[in-house]
Amino acid sequence: MASYLSFFLLLCVDVCVVKTLGVGQLSSLLVPQAFTTLWAVGLLRVCLLLLTVFSYPGSPAWLRSFEGVQTVTVHGLLYPAYITFLWACGWSTVELLWGWHTWEALLQGYAVLALSLLLWKRYVPSIFSKAKVKAPKKGQTSLQRLLGYLKPYRNRFTVVISLVFLSSLGEMAIPHYTGKMTDWIMKEDEPEAFSNAIKVMSVMTIMSAVLEFVCDLIYNITMSLIHTSIQSQVFQCVLKQEIAFFDQISTGEIVSRITTDTNTMSESLSEELSLLMWYSFRMLFLLSSMLYLSARLTIFTVLGLPVIWIIPEFTGRFYQTHSVKVQESLAKANNVATETFSSIKTVRSFANEDGETERYRKCLEDTYSLNKVEAAAYAASTWTNSMSTLALKVCILYYGGQLVAGGDVSSGDLVSFVLYELQFTSAMEALMSYYPRVKKAIGASQKIFEYVDRKPDIPPEGSLAPEKLEGHVCFNNITFAYPTRPEQNVLKTVSLELKPGKVTALVGPADGGKSTIVRLLERFYQPQSGEILLDGEPLLNYKDEYLHEKISVVSQEPVLFARSIRDNIKYGRVAAFDKDIEEAAKLASAHKFIKSFPEGYETDAGQKGGQVSGGQKQRIAIARSLIRQPQILVLDDATSDLDDHNVHLVHQAVLNSSSSHRTVLLITHRMSGVELADNVVFLRAGEVLEQGSHAELLERNGPYAEFVQQQNVSFYRKTDETTDTITAKSK
Repeated sequence: MASYLSFFLLLCVDVCVVKTLGVGQLSSLLVPQAFTTLWAVGLLRVCLLLLTVFSYPGSPAWLRSFEGVQTVTVHGLLYPAYITFLWACGWSTVELLWGWHTWEALLQGYAVLALSLLLWKRYVPSIFSKAKVKAPKKGQTSLQRLLGYLKPYRNRFTVVISLVFLSSLGEMAIPHYTGKMTDWIMKEDEPEAFSNAIKVMSVMTIMSAVLEFVCDLIYNITMSLIHTSIQSQVFQCVLKQEIAFFDQISTGEIVSRITTDTNTMSESLSEELSLLMWYSFRMLFLLSSMLYLSARLTIFTVLGLPVIWIIPEFTGRFYQTHSVKVQESLAKANNVATETFSSIKTVRSFANEDGETERYRKCLEDTYSLNKVEAAAYAASTWTNSMSTLALKVCILYYGGQLVAGGDVSSGDLVSFVLYELQFTSAMEALMSYYPRVKKAIGASQKIFEYVDRKPDIPPEGSLAPEKLEGHVCFNNITFAYPTRPEQNVLKTVSLELKPGKVTALVGPADGGKSTIVRLLERFYQPQSGEILLDGEPLLNYKDEYLHEKISVVSQEPVLFARSIRDNIKYGRVAAFDKDIEEAAKLASAHKFIKSFPEGYETDAGQKGGQVSGGQKQRIAIARSLIRQPQILVLDDATSDLDDHNVHLVHQAVLNSSSSHRTVLLITHRMSGVELADNVVFLRAGEVLEQGSHAELLERNGPYAEFVQQQNVSFYRKTDETTDTITAKSK
């Protein structure tokens, strides 16, 4: 409220200054003396306005700053500068100069002042601030950032710009020669010049069209390359993120950013940016031609341009902001679709197709609501641009008719100017139409650039890659909590040792932290305290690629890719031969069932291994790990879906690894596997309670023995229930 009162006070002071000092002062003076008085009154006006600003306590703070003083000073002298400019251009300013004290002239001055203040506040302070403070690179989510992808192809774009230049120049021929022919027809002379003009116009128009075709061909091919590089860069940057990043952001949202957002951004770069470039060059040539024909008409036209420029700035800003919301809404809808289709078996087993359809429909309804607002913003922007352009056309035609009547321009020049002006206005309308679309691309690029600029929250990669690795692992007082639950420690000062050539079994109830130890060993996460040593060196000191070559993990729910079984096994070692693939499959007890398939090793495993059973999928995953010949092998309940016979075969091939000096970490609920282990670590609630061999821990009759007894009771109870069921059915 105080700011409104301050502005009202400034307006009252300004009106009093103008009316009091302007009345009777300028009307009795000659033009030169009147201009001197006009500027003197303007300076006095500035002084009084500044005095009011600094003396009135309710004035806004920005008016007392350097920006405010600068704004008041410039716009206090704007009206004298405006009248002086009109007088210098040849317009009659007697009414405005000597009638400054009239309300009509005063309102005209305030109209010019309001428009100037709007443009000044929008552009000038931001220019000054950008000159003083350089924006950080991370925040450059703008058209300038998008144009950075064009730099590798600067030579091609030099050719494109040259072709655009020549093509736009050729388009100036028709209005120019149309005006000339108008003069020739009216004067009824130079009949040969008329036919020559037709020939020249035809040749230049055809050449302009050919150049435009070649330019579009080069441009579109180049933009396709840029689109590919952008999408590849985003994909690569996402792959380099830490595992916690994928825990916090859904797969559907990531895929939407890589595909939908990059496509939207690239289409705008390919289409809208191309049109902006074409129309910008055409406007340059059109404006030059208009200045050549009539400077006064051109100045009159240019005076109306700020009105057209300022409108898209506000509508485009809203359009850009709303575009981000639309993209986020689409990402949510894609996330629902991705989650549903990837878990279709679970959805089908619970007969929840209608529920998932309703979830997706609600997401689409939210997107539709946002799209309606976006469409309304775009329609409002287009309508305001059209109306302002139409008003400008009417004013130009009226003033042009007065110049023709006064003999300032010829009839032919007027015809040419009108044609140029119509094309100029059309180019301006096109620019104002495509500018919000480029803003939309900027809005769609914000999340993309966040992914590109995001630095993975992982420590620097180490440099160790020894030729020989023993595989001796030590967990020393490890404490860890997941980033999504930082207040809940999953591991609490855990210490354990994995020895080369030995099998270590990690046993304990669910949610005890067993799989977390595996994730830390793979360096997916970093512990909050403690240290993990590999052959006496911190795990962080090893190269990431080397580490994952030496450590291989098979989980309870391994993921197979939608490709052949051969390619899935070969994923563990790309350079492997067929003999190596079959040998690894035999060790994993998978060769026999693979050969039983009609297509053998070429059988498609399906999306996430959906074309094979759970046990077959586990054995293929074990073969994929064994083919790498890892020094450290982790089986995280990797035989849970196998029958006893196949479990025995896998254990014999994998766990009996003393001859190969391989370090094996076994996480299992089968006691047969635990009995083969050299060392058993009992983990419960994130703490190591006991360590030793299976027999030693049973003799201690501690927590481990109690856990084994519970497992056996559960096993026998399930067996009895199965027997009773079979007996009842037989009866």
